[in-house]
Amino acid sequence: MSWGTELWDQFDNLEKHTQWGIDFVEKYTKFVKERSEIELNYARQIRNLSKKYQPKKKEEDENKYTWCRAFYSTLNELNDYAGQHEVIAENMTSQIIADLTRYAQEVKTERKSHFHDGRKAQQQVEASWKQLESCKRKFERDCKEADRAQQYFEKMDADINVTKADVEKARQQAQMRHQMASDSKNEYSSYLQKFNQEQNEHYYTIIPNIFQKIQAMEEKRIERMGESLKTFAEVDRQILPIIGKCLDGMTQVAESIEPKNDSSQVIESYKSGFEPPGDVEFEDYGQAMKRTVSETSLNNSRSDNKAERSSKSKSKTLWPFIKKNKGSNPEDFSHLPPEQRRKKLQAKIDDINKDIQKEMDQRDALTKMKEVYVKNPQMGDPNSVEPRLGEIANNIEKLQAEAQKFEGWLAEVEGRMPVKSDPPRRTSVLYETQNSTPPTTNNNNCAQDRESPDGSYTEEQSSEVQSKVQPETAESGDEFDDPDEEMLPTIGTCKALYPFEGHNEGTIAVTEGELLYVIEEDKGDGWTRVRRNEEEEGYVPTSYVEVFLDSNAKDS
Repeated sequence: MSWGTELWDQFDNLEKHTQWGIDFVEKYTKFVKERSEIELNYARQIRNLSKKYQPKKKEEDENKYTWCRAFYSTLNELNDYAGQHEVIAENMTSQIIADLTRYAQEVKTERKSHFHDGRKAQQQVEASWKQLESCKRKFERDCKEADRAQQYFEKMDADINVTKADVEKARQQAQMRHQMASDSKNEYSSYLQKFNQEQNEHYYTIIPNIFQKIQAMEEKRIERMGESLKTFAEVDRQILPIIGKCLDGMTQVAESIEPKNDSSQVIESYKSGFEPPGDVEFEDYGQAMKRTVSETSLNNSRSDNKAERSSKSKSKTLWPFIKKNKGSNPEDFSHLPPEQRRKKLQAKIDDINKDIQKEMDQRDALTKMKEVYVKNPQMGDPNSVEPRLGEIANNIEKLQAEAQKFEGWLAEVEGRMPVKSDPPRRTSVLYETQNSTPPTTNNNNCAQDRESPDGSYTEEQSSEVQSKVQPETAESGDEFDDPDEEMLPTIGTCKALYPFEGHNEGTIAVTEGELLYVIEEDKGDGWTRVRRNEEEEGYVPTSYVEVFLDSNAKDS
């Protein structure tokens, strides 16, 4: 079907239709542009989301758990996934938007040219038609004038009163008019033939050719629309394999999660190396020996004093401990339990050894370079590497000294680790006869190493407990804090087995090997009250000291 033959009289409608087609191309281009912007915004939001949940530096320890690694791997895959949506936007911009924008301008120019030619041809036909109409009216007018001249001549010729000269004049006028009518007829006939020829050429040759070009232009526009729609789908299809790989990666890391391994890792992360407390020894009150002051006896002996102080302020209490601001951790990791300290020290030693190996590799490489320079002076000066070799030697020496320092701390920790084959015993009250020597020692040195009354590790400031169980009565707190209270008598001595920093309120710092006075024994909460001098006293972990009870304090 040809527009030239079927739509020869639809010039205006074709002009409107082709303009609508170009508008549609521009509308579709705008649609793709907005889709591209959506893809970019989506990719940007996905990237920001992935970045937001990336592990912070302080969360690096989470990587030892498979479920954390799986999540972070998923974030990385999601970042790649976002990149593919950026590819979609880029391809749509280059392959569709830019192409259609350029094509729309081309088709506008082509359409304008075609319709200009058609309009010009139409104007020529209309001008010929007007010229034909003019010739036709002139012929009609001349014929009427000839008829009137002929009638006037016949009238004059029939009138006997008219002179012969007048008749002759009328006859000549009639002949002239007939000649003019004949000329107009010939001119009209000639132009009519010319017009018909032009009109036939216009409707059967010129307009069909123009309309055929417009039809071809329109079909090409439709074809380009089809290609763009196909490209629109192919742009998405091209990134599907990569998106599939991203999704496969997410699935693989999800399947790599190992619950048992992660639960075992919790043990590795938090195992302290301590052993549970041993059995409490039986206290035989039936034997004829002086009993060490116990919790009950101490409470009973002070009951009268407590009653007298019941009206005093009860706002002062030793517990709960107040957690202080955390300072910098010591270099030897002494703030950690033995097992965790051992792991940290070993990791530090491994890192130092790696640094030593790197320095040694550099030293070996420079040594070989120096040997090459010695054998081939033209390649370089052997003395040029000496400064660097000296610097590396100093670095190795420093690193080795650092390693020895940490190895010493590691050996110290491993020497103090409890032996599982010899479970500790927890002795709350010790007995001895009046004449027996030396005094009996407390044996729960390992079982409750660095353990607070509620089982929390307290030497590390960040792990110190927020609170301790309140004493049974408010008076007990007043008893400790009341400045008018009598100074408690000593019931024995103790030796510090480990250093204790005593950051919490109510505790006292001790150094390893220090001798102190015991003024209140462990009441089952894991703490012993000691005194250094008349002004310094407080609580220390029972597991940190070796207690020697005074035999005089056992008198009932």
